[in-house]
Formats: sequence, structure tokens, C-alpha cells
Amino acid sequence: MTPPRDAVIAKVHEWVAVADEDFRVARHTLSLSSNCPYRMVAYHAQQCAEKYFKAFLVWRDIDFPYTHNLARLRELCATLAEWPRELRDADELSPFAITTRYPGESPVVTEADARLSVSVAERVRQVVRQALENEGLKL
Repeated sequence: MTPPRDAVIAKVHEWVAVADEDFRVARHTLSLSSNCPYRMVAYHAQQCAEKYFKAFLVWRDIDFPYTHNLARLRELCATLAEWPRELRDADELSPFAITTRYPGESPVVTEADARLSVSVAERVRQVVRQALENEGLKL
């Protein structure tokens, strides 16, 4: 049974709001003048991209697995639209979902890594927002 459209719209807005919080945290943290925790910038950038892909899947009423794998989520979106193909670089953010949160799990995240992750997250954010708006969702 398909959920009522108002409920879907509300749920998508929730996903987008939380994704935007992750994006703001990543961008703000990256602006710190000293002792910037680049690993946390990369983590929040990955979370932003993940939540935007999931927001689109919620919009289309597609169940998705509990995963941080952006390639998998992007592939699910690609079964519904063309735009995910232009976001292949987002797949590279997936490791930041786990390895950045625990000591000893990954190499050091550099400033360049952090800046790139924010740039990729910003592109995902822009593309998915435009896709949602093109399908009639007012954000």
C-alpha cells in the first residue's frame, strides 16, 4: 500500500533537513582556523550525500537497505532517473561513514580530502534537490 502523499512529502522534508544539517556541520567545521577535525568534515559530507540519495528514494516510495554504501544507493536512484550517473564520484565518500568514526580504522583524512568531500556533497545536494523540484516537490 502506498503511503498518503502528504506523509511522503513530510518524510522527504525530514530527510532533506537532516542532510542539510550534516552539510552545514561539514562546511562550518572546515572553516575552523586551527585544529580542524578533517575526518569529521568527511564524515558529515558523506552523511549529507547518503541522506539526499535516501530522500529521493523515499520520494519515489522505494525501499532501500540499511547501508552507508553510496554506490548502492546511487544505483537504486539510477533505476529511476538519469541524474545519478553524473554523481559517480560520490561513491568515494562511502568509507568516511565508518572509518572516520573510530580510531585506527583509516588513514588520516587530509585537508584536501575534507575539501573534496564537501565539494562532492554540495554537488549531490544540488543535483538531488533539483531532481526533487523537477518532480514537483517544493523544498
